[in-house]
Amino acid sequence: MAVEKGYNNGLDLQNVEAGEHWISISDLMAGLMMVFLFISISLMRSAFMERDKIQEVAVAYEQNQVALYQALLDEFEDDLEKWGAKIDRTTLSVEFLSPEVLFDRGKINLKLRFKHILSDFFPRYLGILKNFRDSIQEIRIEGHTSSVWNSSISEDEAYFKNMALSQGRTRSVLEYVYQLDQVGNDRPWIKKTIAAVGFSSSHLKLTTDGKEDLEASRRVSFRVITNAETQIRKIIEGKYGKTSSGF
Repeated sequence: MAVEKGYNNGLDLQNVEAGEHWISISDLMAGLMMVFLFISISLMRSAFMERDKIQEVAVAYEQNQVALYQALLDEFEDDLEKWGAKIDRTTLSVEFLSPEVLFDRGKINLKLRFKHILSDFFPRYLGILKNFRDSIQEIRIEGHTSSVWNSSISEDEAYFKNMALSQGRTRSVLEYVYQLDQVGNDRPWIKKTIAAVGFSSSHLKLTTDGKEDLEASRRVSFRVITNAETQIRKIIEGKYGKTSSGF
């Protein structure tokens, strides 16, 4: 019996030691679970904060878009018809759509009527943009052509000839408005912000039946590019600071 008692005591001691061993592992696992829980909560909080910042930029972008469109419309609404122009709310573009007013066929020199329009339009345009400069990344003077050139060259050759034509036209527009006396004080900002871009026939206008509208495709537009995308990219890269109220 004494042997059995000693044997049982030995088992009891082993059981106690094993129990203490499992208790310590359980405590360790519980501690690790708490650590993982806090990490998960922290990551979720960070993700929610990032989402909220992006939403804030998106809301500010929409408000800014509406405000700028309305400002342009208020300023130019009475002039659009006589200029053969329109304002695109989605792209914030002022589009000049009467090719017979803009340039002679195949030429990059501004016609006299278009010079008069630009002399009236551009100083007023800059006046509107001054109130939104903190949110503007770039202003693009965009030139567009139809897809045709003449029947003696291929479609690819026509594309590149029209590319050179559209680029030359936008440079002519930029050079003309840059030299206007009324914008002399704004020339440093113009050089930093306004770009002349030729798209050739990349963005054609189509008729209701899906065919190319040759006349409507030949146009020049002034387009505002906001900095919303840049701000969102900063958020994603973790470099975004405090959102400014000026957007």
